[in-house]
Amino acid sequence: MSPLHSGADGGAHLSVNPVFARTGEREAVPKYRMREAPMQPSTAYQIVHDEVSMDGNARFNLATFVTTWMEDEATRLMTESFQKNMIDKDEYPQTAEIEKRCVAMLADLWNAPDAENAVGTSAIGSSEACMLAGMALKRRWQVARKAAGKPADAPNIVFGSNVQVVWEKFARYWEVEPRYVPVEGDVFHLTPDRMTDYIDENTIGVVAILGSTYDGSYEPVSEIAAALDALADGGGPDVPLHIDGASGGFVAPFIQKDMPAWDFRLPRVASISASGHKYGLVYPGVGWVLWREAANVPEDLIFHVNYLGGDMPTLALNFSRPGSQVVAQYYNFLRLGLEGYRLVHQTCQDVALHMSSAIEATGRFRLITRGDELPLFAFALNEDEKRFTVYDLSAKLREWGWQVPAYTMPPNREDLSILRVVVRNGLSHDMADMFLEDLQKALAWFDDLDAPMPHARETPTAFAH
Repeated sequence: MSPLHSGADGGAHLSVNPVFARTGEREAVPKYRMREAPMQPSTAYQIVHDEVSMDGNARFNLATFVTTWMEDEATRLMTESFQKNMIDKDEYPQTAEIEKRCVAMLADLWNAPDAENAVGTSAIGSSEACMLAGMALKRRWQVARKAAGKPADAPNIVFGSNVQVVWEKFARYWEVEPRYVPVEGDVFHLTPDRMTDYIDENTIGVVAILGSTYDGSYEPVSEIAAALDALADGGGPDVPLHIDGASGGFVAPFIQKDMPAWDFRLPRVASISASGHKYGLVYPGVGWVLWREAANVPEDLIFHVNYLGGDMPTLALNFSRPGSQVVAQYYNFLRLGLEGYRLVHQTCQDVALHMSSAIEATGRFRLITRGDELPLFAFALNEDEKRFTVYDLSAKLREWGWQVPAYTMPPNREDLSILRVVVRNGLSHDMADMFLEDLQKALAWFDDLDAPMPHARETPTAFAH
């Protein structure tokens, strides 16, 4: 008889330890302190897996710009690279070389004067990239002011009131006065005619956004640059321009090649930042920032360390981080190429235009944007709609799993509340039609009410950048 089947006298026992009946799953696990004893890895996995399964379905999240799907090969490469420290370029020289290649490819994409020797770096996301660009603007301004014997204690930075929150953080953390150019009427982003009044000799730079997080619209970069050129040529301040291309930096080069110049083709543009984990199609988090030339990056912002082996120049707010996202970005550049990115983003835009047209055709909404710039669109209820609000509709759509943010527009137009749908890679035409069907069901539900929805208060849903 096999030992595992011997009787009591045989001394052997069959260990029966099924999932959901093992130690760690039969009793409550402490949530806010570490437990005393270890548990089996499969048990720990099951507990955590069950917890995170309560999150929403990422594919149904129409709020986020962040990539929620990648190919299996990319995921496998990321798993193979998690343990590599991006900062340790001496131990992982090939990963460092891959980062350098990505910078050069982006420099070429954004028409830098010398793409092969471009100055740039990866970052945790476009937020860190914006911070680095802002630091460079401030330091260059300080150096120039001190060299001219002028005070350098009151810097300011100019952007539209639709700016992403990272620029508010930059201004507060680095003690720079933020000067918000308010939106007006039905124009919800920065325009040159309203910008110049906010600029003076203490302005370290102007930020133009290629793809507003509020409505997906592009700010008129070439016109803003021309206004800054005219200001300098007329004896006014010579103010550099940073392009926050968090989303548009990975969209415009592929599907909007005929739009007016917005990148390093404009001499006024000193730096460009973008998010690799948005329309760069990489899981979070990776961002990129590039400068026109080395002179745009003060040398004292670059630190050199040698305790990891060799000389390590570093320009970053963080130190250790995995190389996996940079490797995944390089995979996408190789895998997709120019035509692949064009196909992906054109498909996203086609879906966005299909959805916005269908929503407009209901006669219940007013489109703020259509999705013809970034592949996203924003829409508001018709003014005569009194039975429900955009917040009610957002909450109702969650019953079918859809996450659609509702929020007010920037200061000076906070009277306008809108919904926004972001179309990312993975939102197919079929899924788009499913959403439109559920939207019609939601409208029918509101129409069947005997009275308007009660509103003790209206609270914006999460506004995902």
